[in-house]
Amino acid sequence: MATQAERIQAVVEAYRKAGEPWPASTVQMATWALNKGLWKPYVDSVIRVVAEEFSRALREEYAVDPQGRTIRSKHVARVKQRDGEKLYLWDDMRTAPRDFMNMAFKDRRRAIVGDCRQLNTDVTSYNDNWNHGEPIQLSLNFTDDVAELDAAAGIVTRMPSTGQQRPSELFRTVAQESA
Repeated sequence: MATQAERIQAVVEAYRKAGEPWPASTVQMATWALNKGLWKPYVDSVIRVVAEEFSRALREEYAVDPQGRTIRSKHVARVKQRDGEKLYLWDDMRTAPRDFMNMAFKDRRRAIVGDCRQLNTDVTSYNDNWNHGEPIQLSLNFTDDVAELDAAAGIVTRMPSTGQQRPSELFRTVAQESA
């Protein structure tokens, strides 16, 4: 029996074979599939879609902390239940317990690492197989990027363990001196 992802992939292939516009948005493909009767959402699928909309809205909720920094206020953590099931729970970082936030930050970091790993694999594969020009170079070191964004926003941060200036402060100091 095909998984839901495999069923969707088959519908997308049928969309392409039908000569529909390509490249296409997922809205175009979904509309076509629903109109052709090739896709009928299950109730649990509808619930997942609505839950994803909730997740998206929660991820987009920002606040300003006492130091004036814009922060994402709601965070999600993967919590293992007694029966072994994993549940994704949301909390507000301004009131959440430390253990919850520790799990949430670790989960978010793990997701970023996974995204970077897949991006690196995709770029390497493209360079090896389909790129006919100079190889696309990719840096996964974000230290300078974060420092530049922090400096542009006027954010002063300290390293948690040492209290030393983070690269963002050093960058801003150099930028201010050169101005």
